[in-house]
Amino acid sequence: MASHGMYRRRDDPRQKMIADIANDLRRYSVDAQHIGHAFANLHGLNPTDLHALIAVMDAELTGDPITPGRLGEQLNLSSGSVTALIDRLERAGHIRRDRDTVDRRKVLLHYADQGAALAMSFFGPLGRRTDEVMARFSDEELAVVHRFLATMVASMREHRDSVRAARPEPPRRPAS
Repeated sequence: MASHGMYRRRDDPRQKMIADIANDLRRYSVDAQHIGHAFANLHGLNPTDLHALIAVMDAELTGDPITPGRLGEQLNLSSGSVTALIDRLERAGHIRRDRDTVDRRKVLLHYADQGAALAMSFFGPLGRRTDEVMARFSDEELAVVHRFLATMVASMREHRDSVRAARPEPPRRPAS
């Protein structure tokens, strides 16, 4: 018998709790995707655009702005596709390119003021709801939740990377 999500034994309290958590994570993920797609549709973005904006935001939040190359690796896109993506997001006012102050050859991607304002107006109410939920938990409880989620994210990324690595390369067109 499979040992994941809806296939867990429910007669054991621990297994039931694990199944409930797995189901809650799945529902959270689906609902987050719906919210992200609503934002994307409202602003003429496709799913890849949205994933790129999230990657730019995540990099900025960690204080390590993302380069076009790293963005391509993260999204599993060719350099030509990344260039077209960045051009499109820059034209729409969502991101901007800046030269690294240390190495002027390096380009860093940042949220543009207009894009940040759009995201804040759309996601602000969700942020307030999130803050209200987190206020109900002690610092110790939040530390456990954070450790759990960080570990789950790392596990999910490892699985994503192994799935990507197992995919066959698309056939290349012969050079003309």
